[in-house]
Amino acid sequence: MSATTEAPRARLSRRSRAALIAGGAAAAALVVVLSILTGGNVTTNNGQPVSALVGTHVAAFSAPGLSGSPVRAPWARHRAGVVIFFASWCGPCQREMPGVAAYLRTHSLAPVEVIGVDALDARGSARSFVTRDGVDFPVVFDRNGTLTSGEFKFQTVPETVFVNARGVVTDVYYGAIPKSRLVAGVAALIAG
Repeated sequence: MSATTEAPRARLSRRSRAALIAGGAAAAALVVVLSILTGGNVTTNNGQPVSALVGTHVAAFSAPGLSGSPVRAPWARHRAGVVIFFASWCGPCQREMPGVAAYLRTHSLAPVEVIGVDALDARGSARSFVTRDGVDFPVVFDRNGTLTSGEFKFQTVPETVFVNARGVVTDVYYGAIPKSRLVAGVAALIAG
């Protein structure tokens, strides 16, 4: 062969191609499983990361509410719940909350209960925020982020967590949740 002549390329048989595809799929599945088991994030088809919280049990808490009354986790009363984490200083939260609050005022999500967690905020700012946006669901005042970064392990807000009546996290939405995603998450809790 001369320096300018190439050797002919070998063609893979159908069986070899099928084996390569199956091996690639198995490797991808292994990466997903290992990432979830080790607490990593894996991106799903819709671009949202899969949280390590999904499938775990979260404690049934009772925490001081923004209004002064304690707020209990819905699953403490064997009810499914949606927990919306936010703060008055958070730009995405400021854009998210008016739409979420308006939707919740006009739509019953029963038997699912919604609670909020205002994290790392000043009480006055938090009260102004929920009043201005018409938030009428119970809100935990998590001034030091104990619940937010402790039990739920969030470093940022907004986040929305869907928890079944047994206290098992079924889904987590990172960022400002669109109404359609909130509706779908609640429907899954009701169906589940």
